Amino acid sequence: MKKIQILASSFAIAVLISCNTNAQTKSTVPEVSPAPMKPDMTEIWNPEVPVVTPGKNLGDAPSDAIILFDGKDLSQWVSAKDGGPAKWNIVNGIMEVAPGTGDIKTKMKFGDCQLHIEWSAPDEVKGVSQGRGNSGVFFQDRYELQVLDSYQNRTYRNGQAGSIYKDAAPLVNVTRGPLEWNTYDVIYTAPRFKPDGRIDYPARITVLHNGVVVQNNTTILGLTLYIGLHTYPEAHGDDVIHLQDHGNKTQFRNIWIRKL
Repeated sequence: MKKIQILASSFAIAVLISCNTNAQTKSTVPEVSPAPMKPDMTEIWNPEVPVVTPGKNLGDAPSDAIILFDGKDLSQWVSAKDGGPAKWNIVNGIMEVAPGTGDIKTKMKFGDCQLHIEWSAPDEVKGVSQGRGNSGVFFQDRYELQVLDSYQNRTYRNGQAGSIYKDAAPLVNVTRGPLEWNTYDVIYTAPRFKPDGRIDYPARITVLHNGVVVQNNTTILGLTLYIGLHTYPEAHGDDVIHLQDHGNKTQFRNIWIRKL
């Protein structure tokens, strides 16, 4: 019994010594507090943000924009059929689709971009559904933002003005009436692909139609086909902007683009 008491006492003494030693060790090591934050610790000064001069009026091109059409000529465009000169017409500073001549495309290629384009239905308003003022703006030669006279003109919702064709309907229909001009202001993010060619990050698009958001960072599901499901069948890089000849004398003006 005495032996057990002696062992218990020894254990208790050892615990007390250990506790005292730890307490002494902690007390001899001062706690280090993080340095107080100062405003300049979160300020980034260099490199400076590039200066771009905005357009004087709403819709005017900023100083770093590439002018694709300013009402003078079609020098930035070629025929999508044969790569020759674009065969559309210029009437009073307006680019007009010449039905039957085929689509036109830019000489330059683009990926991520900001695009401004203005369009209207033909002066003689006729036709219904997809046959009225139909055209389209294709990004990277593949992904169509629909152009259509959707003013009091019923059609399938993912095929009306402001839609990503057969892919995503616009949030609202803000198409202006006959003989009025519409504007698209677009922020487009190109798709990214994995080394083996599979899609890694799909294309995305934001569209303001007449100043109203109709596509809000929308995912584009793939090639905007007339028939069939939309997928990304192959990897690709930057490519042309192209405008569609759908058989209507749709009109365009004031087209400019910025690479992002």
